[in-house]
Amino acid sequence: MKPSNKFEDLVELIAILRKECPWDKKQTHHSIKDNLIEEAYEAVEAIEQNDMGELRKELGDLLLHVIFQSKMATETNIFSIDDVIYSISEKLIRRHPHVFETTEADSDSKVAANWEAIKLKEGKKSVLDGVPNHLPGLIKAQRMQEKASNVGFDWTEWELAWEKLNEEIDEWRDAVANQTIREQKDEFGDLLFSLVNVGRLLGLHAEESIRGANRKFESRFKFIEEELAKQGKSIVDSDLSEMDSLWDKAKRLSKNSGDQ
Repeated sequence: MKPSNKFEDLVELIAILRKECPWDKKQTHHSIKDNLIEEAYEAVEAIEQNDMGELRKELGDLLLHVIFQSKMATETNIFSIDDVIYSISEKLIRRHPHVFETTEADSDSKVAANWEAIKLKEGKKSVLDGVPNHLPGLIKAQRMQEKASNVGFDWTEWELAWEKLNEEIDEWRDAVANQTIREQKDEFGDLLFSLVNVGRLLGLHAEESIRGANRKFESRFKFIEEELAKQGKSIVDSDLSEMDSLWDKAKRLSKNSGDQ
């Protein structure tokens, strides 16, 4: 069998692997669910790095998982890849009445509000239903805030959310000084949620931002380790002032190179 750019050929290829490859044969929906999440994150990383060649590959990996999960479902007569395609096609048409029917929506906010209203008519008990529990906390916080905003539950100005953030900072500071660990944890969560809210209202994405901060920290900390190694030293044998000096140097170098 040769590589092909046809969808049906990929479906056939995965069917062959499922039948003839020992590893593929023993997989279940549950055994590869974490791999699906991993591939999604790798696709996101390619997007953030603006690496379109890598994104092409990662989207292929995601498509593999969609077809693989569908193939396993076909084997037990639950659903097929055709059912998956029909399901998403039907949903997109039903939830875009401003495109396929006579409903009017002249802005993205109106489209979002219509989307939430349609979901409630479909049987959702809450606008927040459908936000997966397993999402990373920052992503889930932002998605819940976005969904609430879609139906008008939102601050009118980011400055108002900033006032709420300052209020949460004061409450957390008080909790740290006077309350139990459990209460401190609760107030810290409120603080993080409010911080996500301010960023969202400014058009920022919390999870994307923290990933960027993580990358900067990793790069600068490794710079410290490398500079100390050049001096024949280990980081565990260095004091804080020495490490701080190298951190500042790493920060200056990253700013000069345009990496803020």
